[in-house]
Amino acid sequence: MYILGVSCYYHDAAAALLQDGMLVAAAEEERFSRVKHDYGFPRNAIQFCLDQAGLEGRDLDYVVFFEKPFRKFDRILMTTLQTYPQSWRVFRESMISWMIDKLWVGATLQSELGISKAKVLFCEHHLSHAASAYLCSPFDEAAILTVDGVGEWATASYGVGRGNDIRLLKQTEFPHSIGLLYSAFTAFLGFEVNEGEYKVMGMAPYGVARYVDKVWKLVQPNPDGSFSLDMEYFCFHYSTKRTYSQKFVALFGEPRPPGLQFFTKESGFPKYFGAPPGNYNELCDLNQHYADIAASIQQVTEELLLGMAIHLYRETGLKQLCIAGGVGLNSVANARILKESGFEQLYIQPAAGDSGGALGAALWAYSCLLGKPRTFTMLHASWGRNNSDAEISDFLRQNDIPFRHFENDDQLLDCVVERLVQGKVIGWSQGRFEWGPRALGNRSILADPRNPDMKDIVNAKIKFREPYRPFAPSVLAECAEKYFDLPQAECHHPARHMLYVVPVRENHRSSLPAVTHVDGTGRLQTVFRNQSPLYYRLIERFGQATGVPVVLNTSFNLKGQPIVNTPAQAFDTFSKCGMDNLVMERFLVEKT
Repeated sequence: MYILGVSCYYHDAAAALLQDGMLVAAAEEERFSRVKHDYGFPRNAIQFCLDQAGLEGRDLDYVVFFEKPFRKFDRILMTTLQTYPQSWRVFRESMISWMIDKLWVGATLQSELGISKAKVLFCEHHLSHAASAYLCSPFDEAAILTVDGVGEWATASYGVGRGNDIRLLKQTEFPHSIGLLYSAFTAFLGFEVNEGEYKVMGMAPYGVARYVDKVWKLVQPNPDGSFSLDMEYFCFHYSTKRTYSQKFVALFGEPRPPGLQFFTKESGFPKYFGAPPGNYNELCDLNQHYADIAASIQQVTEELLLGMAIHLYRETGLKQLCIAGGVGLNSVANARILKESGFEQLYIQPAAGDSGGALGAALWAYSCLLGKPRTFTMLHASWGRNNSDAEISDFLRQNDIPFRHFENDDQLLDCVVERLVQGKVIGWSQGRFEWGPRALGNRSILADPRNPDMKDIVNAKIKFREPYRPFAPSVLAECAEKYFDLPQAECHHPARHMLYVVPVRENHRSSLPAVTHVDGTGRLQTVFRNQSPLYYRLIERFGQATGVPVVLNTSFNLKGQPIVNTPAQAFDTFSKCGMDNLVMERFLVEKT
């Protein structure tokens, strides 16, 4: 039985294909279209999934959409009418976009795939999220928490999964939303909504949470873990241009200009910014103000999520928790939930946001709707497209690009480790690209974490991005506890997918300066031999050469671009930045 899950028309459109309950392929549309967070119909991702299984659309048994469009349309219609005439622009734009394609996604799926109406199913948005975490977890029974911006009406839900059954017990509804609260601060701090939330999380450790009391004026927590927003501070429910109101500005001051360079007195002025400006001290104070706001919204978000998790633990008495929804990508909050909520084990699949809804919708149909037994546990994220040796070789030869080809993996690894030790930065493309936003050793940029200058080198010359952005340490799973404060690290699935931020042990911070954030933490990735054999061997061999079985890992892309997919994209990224070497399977390209 083949079931295709599809998500689109908000952000991070994606497709995922199951065969008899086992995942065959999953990919986000942006990897093919090259449009960051592409929200359009995922035609390319669907075709990739079908090709991976050798299918045509008519061979599918079911296609499942990740939410119910008419219920979502009902919410948009009701909320815009309630806030009219302020919301007239939202109403106009919603009518145009929904009447053209969003309401008719079922018909689009039928025509694109050549299937009958009876094969098209719809799953509620937060149920898709819940299924995307629980049904591919290793747990037979678990509590479930979903938190995002908004689905149809729900912005958060909690429930219980047992066997192949999911029961959502309670939900919070629009406009009260942790995701939209965090996004309002994302916009206020000069970043793009649905793109810059992780930048706020990266900026927060440079600040002091001195505005927590002000943030609590915006949101009221309740004893049962629920919450409500004071909507006088927001305008996302009626404006197409702003998420926060003038009352918000009166409370926090003027918003941060998007192009403002970030530096504080504590962080210093990065060399690659050039000469310090004449008003350096004034700008330091201004940046500190914004960093303090970032720290404050991050802390409040953590407290809200922790409150929800603690209530859920007390209500269910279960030891395992599955988390999904875009807020589930807040790795700092996840680590606090593990440590402070009472739950002993967490599971978060790597595409926790809307793209993961495609997977959840397919799993829901197979296990919950059709009653089929669960057969799949997601232990890795390698579900995308791979590049064959012939494809790589043809590209390099046709473009007269000098390269070196290694006969075996040992020769390749020796060469790459030698270059890493020399301080080279490596573009690393191996196997199938990752499912979700994290590069986990398949489409990664790698460097030596022991080099204190490497963070600035990669940020300035390769990623062309803000200096406060941290890099992840990829560490051999069995060595993780030596370097990071995560007891029983090998047992924690979110660590496989960079979904925990934990303290770097104090006695090892000096040996890992490039991956230790300003607050002494790191967003680690535990690497296992049986799931990522080549990447594991690379880190193992680097550890044998240096005594440190850890590499710096960041996504293989430039600022504002999706992670690379094809050899042409990998080489284009390599050629446009200060990367030293490009490795695609066993092919090595060096800068001339």
